[in-house]
Amino acid sequence: MRRGNRGPALDFGAAGWFVVGMPYDVAALRGHFPALDTGIAYFDGPGGTQTPRAVGEAVAATLTGPLSNRGRTGLSQRNADDAVTAFRSAYADLLGVPAGGIVYGRSATQLTYDVARVLARSWRAGDEVVVTRLDHDCNVRPWVQAAARAGAVVQWIDFDPATSEVDLDSVAAAITERTRLVAVPGASNLIGTRPPVRAIADAAHAAGALVYVDGVHLAAHAFIDVPALGADLFVCSPYKLLGPHCGVLAAAPELLATLHPDKLLPATDEVPERFELGTLPYEVMAGATAAVDFIAAIAPGAAADRRGRLRASWEAVEVHETRLLGLLEDGLAALDVVVHSRAAARTPTLLLTLPGRRTWDAFEFLNARDVLAPAGSFYAYEPFRRLAVPDDEHGLRLGLAPYTCESDIERVVDGLRAFTA
Repeated sequence: MRRGNRGPALDFGAAGWFVVGMPYDVAALRGHFPALDTGIAYFDGPGGTQTPRAVGEAVAATLTGPLSNRGRTGLSQRNADDAVTAFRSAYADLLGVPAGGIVYGRSATQLTYDVARVLARSWRAGDEVVVTRLDHDCNVRPWVQAAARAGAVVQWIDFDPATSEVDLDSVAAAITERTRLVAVPGASNLIGTRPPVRAIADAAHAAGALVYVDGVHLAAHAFIDVPALGADLFVCSPYKLLGPHCGVLAAAPELLATLHPDKLLPATDEVPERFELGTLPYEVMAGATAAVDFIAAIAPGAAADRRGRLRASWEAVEVHETRLLGLLEDGLAALDVVVHSRAAARTPTLLLTLPGRRTWDAFEFLNARDVLAPAGSFYAYEPFRRLAVPDDEHGLRLGLAPYTCESDIERVVDGLRAFTA
């Protein structure tokens, strides 16, 4: 059954974006997402969220307006330059780093490979690189492959499949005086676990190592302060937080200045642009900026600046998602399912298996009911193997997003109840 989801009209704030206000008004929020007019209940946010109308309009306006290569002489040049400047400012506010430390990339995977190739140039045989069994493969394979080329040794941080928690003994064993880099997730995209990033970073820094945080999943659910996390380099993906498909790398400009990627001879060597090859997609950057402004307007409170509005909005999103997660877990508790997401600190993301049944069949069953809950391993190769889920079984992942509502929860629980009956 298809149902419209257009919510009530919203007020517009001084910045030109809607202000939902408090308490969290999910009906009003949903009215800004054309995809929700299909009546589909989307639980695939960890793979990419739906996009608000304002983001699409920003992309279209930039792409179809006067636009040319960057400069300050004519209108079309200024439009392009302003799109880049606004993008860096927006993600500086989102992540808590200077605008000069924001690098645009096609994806988090591309950015991680780029950084791995640069850092590995200084690695020598016997150096050590630490990765985790909890991470998406984009924060594992680039480092493992770079280490192999350099003759470095790979050490692993483990997690306990029974609790979904990081094995702290393995953290202590993995980080030594030979460690050059520690790569950790801000949160697991498979089971939601939020590891103790700051404690791991402190141990890495005490050993003189850099810390690279895959924040793709965490940044879609929480207010981010990169320095407070202890991350030297932090990567995220705007399309996981209501924006267009691209990636963002955040770091201190001073650190980026020590890294020298390959580039064309005429291309600038300035930071952060030395990492951005070719002409930038100004329209995508404008859409990514619009996503940040949209989030900042969800529940901005009384904050005067955008970073303050982002903090207030993310806090409201977390309250909303946590409440719905409780409803979802209560509903699943009465069903014949196994929930593999058990950590005390985690995002609203659950991985399920269904004893005696294929999760791919459940995915197709739910899809016929307009409930999108995908099955697979979701590029989380190491944690999926660690959970020992059979390769032909896969897992069913239920991920909540800011626009998820109680009706969505009821529909997925009812669908799984019908499937497992």
